Amino acid sequence: MSPLKVLIVNNAVPFTWGGAEELAANLAREINARNGMEAEVMRIPFAWQPKERLVAEILLNRSLNIHNVDRVIALKFPAYYVNHHHKTIWLLHQFRQAYDLLDNGQSFLSRDTDSDILTAIREADNACFDGARKVFANSPVTEARLKRYNGRTCQVLYPPLNDAALFEPGDYGDYIFAGGRVDPGKRQHLLAEAALKAGRDCKLVIAGPATDEAYVARLHAFVEEHDLKDRVRLQIRMHSREEIANLARNALACAYIPFDEDSLGYVTMEGAAAARALITTTDSGGLLELVKDGETGLVTAPTADALAGAFGKVSSDHALARKLGKAARSLWDAKDITWDATIRRLLG
Repeated sequence: MSPLKVLIVNNAVPFTWGGAEELAANLAREINARNGMEAEVMRIPFAWQPKERLVAEILLNRSLNIHNVDRVIALKFPAYYVNHHHKTIWLLHQFRQAYDLLDNGQSFLSRDTDSDILTAIREADNACFDGARKVFANSPVTEARLKRYNGRTCQVLYPPLNDAALFEPGDYGDYIFAGGRVDPGKRQHLLAEAALKAGRDCKLVIAGPATDEAYVARLHAFVEEHDLKDRVRLQIRMHSREEIANLARNALACAYIPFDEDSLGYVTMEGAAAARALITTTDSGGLLELVKDGETGLVTAPTADALAGAFGKVSSDHALARKLGKAARSLWDAKDITWDATIRRLLG
């Protein structure tokens, strides 16, 4: 009997690697580890600048007809437009510049000058979701956005942790670890400012690949200006999974403060699995399902002063950090998010 052939479709911004890319790669790996199945990842190049090319990107992806596969699992805009008779969408996020970021004044699109582009995106999305066999969302945040902006409903399907065995708790170090993509939307500058304000007992490690070189230069300039090299380490590059795991599992706490994250966030999931206290902000979206203030971590206002207070608490009270970290691990374990159950639902 021939194996079930599964194609995982994702967009690709050249030389950019983040959570969506990790998810696609690990989903393929997990499917291939099971009998009777084969999986590959197809990454479709995507660029959203200049904005006028967005409509062309929609048309390009809608014109792609996938053959010689039994199942398609599509993840993100605009790759989820590809055509296949058995397509499941695991929605990581839509093109947020046309939705919530537009509402929040953080989009490069304008209702006044870009109405045709906005209409094209929304109409294409609605048709795509209606034509899919199933639609899952990676978190309640993504599910709520789909309902709010498109009037469509779906089920929540959380991504499992990748390489879970690597994140078993290690020894407690003396630094706060801030992993993930280094980008203005992830707001690592606030973490560096908080470390400065928290005082000399606070050490911070920022580690991850960059998407914005000007932002990286800003971080380096801040560290230089305030002579923070001994307390704020900038390790801005691609890291192996083992390197990231060692930084997380041996930290004192883990901090991640993106604006309105779609999902639980890999950085948060990894920190919880490693039994580290979790630090985030009130506007960080899906993370707040794992980060409970005073229970599994600390949740502050999205300001350097407020974050400095949280940094100071865990840096001066390691017993508190350990207590919060153990509770974070317990909450993560209780969610029982496994690859077996995930694959069963995606392919069912």
